[in-house]
Amino acid sequence: MSQTTTTTTMRELVPDDVVEDILGQLPVKSSTRFRCVSKSCDSIITDPSFITRHFKLNLNQSESLISTNTRSGYLLYTTKDNNSSSSSKQLCTAVCNNDRTLTQVSSFEIPSFFEECNVVSFCNGLLCLASDEKELCHIIYLWNPSIRMFKKLLATPLTDEDTISVIGLAYNSQNNDFKILRLLSVFLGPEAEAEIYSLSTDSWRKVVISTEILGGYEPNFGTLDIYPPCIFFNGALHSVAASNHHVFILSFNVNDESFRQIMWPPTFLYCVPGYFTELALFKGSLAVFIYGNNHQGVICHIWVMEEYGVAESWTRKYMVQMDWFWDGHFFGFADNGELLMKNAIGLVSIDLESQNQNILAIEGADWVGSTTNSMESLVLLDGGK
Repeated sequence: MSQTTTTTTMRELVPDDVVEDILGQLPVKSSTRFRCVSKSCDSIITDPSFITRHFKLNLNQSESLISTNTRSGYLLYTTKDNNSSSSSKQLCTAVCNNDRTLTQVSSFEIPSFFEECNVVSFCNGLLCLASDEKELCHIIYLWNPSIRMFKKLLATPLTDEDTISVIGLAYNSQNNDFKILRLLSVFLGPEAEAEIYSLSTDSWRKVVISTEILGGYEPNFGTLDIYPPCIFFNGALHSVAASNHHVFILSFNVNDESFRQIMWPPTFLYCVPGYFTELALFKGSLAVFIYGNNHQGVICHIWVMEEYGVAESWTRKYMVQMDWFWDGHFFGFADNGELLMKNAIGLVSIDLESQNQNILAIEGADWVGSTTNSMESLVLLDGGK
C-alpha cells in the first residue's frame, strides 16, 4: 500500500474533530511538536478557535488543582544562567514545597533583545515586559515563554522624561481576551491617563482618569500620581494612587473597563518621611505593606483587606521589626503568606509569625513573582513572532 493511500485511509478513520480533541488534551510542548506531523495538524493547532479551547481547558485544570494541591504555590524568577559561558538570562519556575524547599520545574532562555526590559506583570502563562520609562520610546512586549513567541506592542511614545508608567497585564474572562493597562502620570503634572490594549483587537485606546470616572468622590481632584506595581486580582488591576488630598487604591475592572477607588487602610504612615508603601497579595487578599526607617529602626506594617472592596475590613495583621532583614528590596508575598525579599544573605522568605527567615536556593534573582497556579498556553501562536 502506498504512503498516500495509507495517509488517506488514516484521515478517514480519524476525522479532524477527533484529532482536534486528542491534540487539545496534550501539553503545550507536545502540541507544538505535532505541527510538524502534517499540514492538517499545523492548521488545527494554529487555528485561533483551537488555541482558545486549549487555553480554557488548561486554565480550568490549573484552577481545579489549587484546592487539591499539597504545594504552596509557585515562584517565577529571572536570573543569569550560571551553567552557561554566555551572559544569557533565564526565566525559571519553581514549585514551593510545604517543607519550604523549592523544586525547579522549568527554565526558559530570555531573548537577548529583552535585555533592556523588565518584567512588569504576568498572567496565565503570559509575561509583559517593558523598557525603562525614562526612555521616551517606551517598548512593551508580550511574551509566551512556553512556545517561545512574543509580540511587540506599539505603545504611544512618552512625551516627558519624568513620566511614571505603571503597567499591568490581566485576563478578561468574559471575552477570553488579554488586556494591558498602562497608567501614565507626571509628578505635579496634568491629569493621569490610562491606555488600554486588547490582544484580540491588537489595538490601544486612551482613557482619561477623571473625577467622573472615579465616581466624583473628590471635588478638587487635581493631579494624580500612580505607583507600581499593578496587581491583577478579583477581575481587576490595582495600583497605589495619590491625589492632592489622599492616597487610595485605583482599581480597573477588566471586564467592563471601569475605574473605582478602594479606600486606603486607616493609617497615615504613608505621609511620614522615610516610609514607603507597596501593594501586594497576601493569602488571596489585597494587602498593603508600609515600611521604612524611624527612631526604632526599620518597621514593616502589613494591612490586609479581609473582604474585597470593603474599607471597614482593613486589618493590620503584622508590625514587624526588620532591621536584621533589611535590604530595601521586597518582592511581595509567597502563596503561603511568607514575605519575599532580598538581603545580604540573598533571596529569603520570612515567616511573619515566628520571624524566621528561610534562605531560598536561588542565586542572582533580579525579579521574583509568586503565583498560586502555573500554566502554559498556545496564546500568541497565531500572531506572535
